[in-house]
This record gives sequence, structure tokens and C-alpha cells, in this order.
Amino acid sequence: MKDIVRGWRHIPQRYNLIGSKCSNCGEVNFPKRVICPECRRKGKLEDIKLSGKGKIHTYSVIHTPSDDFKILSPYIVAIIELEEGAKITSQIVDCGEDDVEIGDEVEMVFRKIKAEGEEGVISYGYKFKLSK
Repeated sequence: MKDIVRGWRHIPQRYNLIGSKCSNCGEVNFPKRVICPECRRKGKLEDIKLSGKGKIHTYSVIHTPSDDFKILSPYIVAIIELEEGAKITSQIVDCGEDDVEIGDEVEMVFRKIKAEGEEGVISYGYKFKLSK
């Protein structure tokens, strides 16, 4: 039950990329912060909806996944620099490992993250795909 409540509480972050922008220094972060890690000034952060578009900063191909991800093997995990400047770690979907290069443009998509319990409650969230 606790996981279900936590899941509902995080829906805005799962279905929208909501970050924070410091009105003092302009730093954009994801996920939202309560203190700016750049200038350390409290109370000057505002919510910002991120575009979901960016470029691959770096990536790794996972060939030996944990049991939960064996069905996906191999899969690609990347650090993506969003247009607004924040960096986010996410899975790259709908392509093979030979299709991905550093600097490739990507865009956010919604995909199944996992299914839980006997009822098969499905959690969705963001992943990224190539914009080519």
C-alpha cells in the first residue's frame, strides 16, 4: 500500500518533467530542489515544466542486467542534457545499441516502467527515444 501511495504522490514528476529554476542564478535542476545547489540560496526556486527534449551527454549499454530487467537486455541508459540545461538519467528506447551516439537528439516518451503485484498494477513514466 505504501508503494501505491508513493506512486500517486509522484505522478506530477512521472508524467511531466517538473524541475526547479533558481530566480537568483538561473540554474535549472531535475528533479525539483528546495535549495539551489549552485548558489545555495533558499526560497528563490520556482517550478519549471521542462520540454523533454535534449541531447545524449553520455550513455552505457547494459548487457548484464538485474533480474527485473533481464527481459530488456541489452538496454541503453543515458545521461541526457535537456534544452533547459538540467541533466537527467533515463533509458533510451525504440532503438538498438548501434543506433546511439553521444550528441544525438532525444525526446521524452511515456512507457511502462513496471508491473506490480498479483493485479499487475502498471506504473508508467518517462523514457527517451531518438529524435531522428
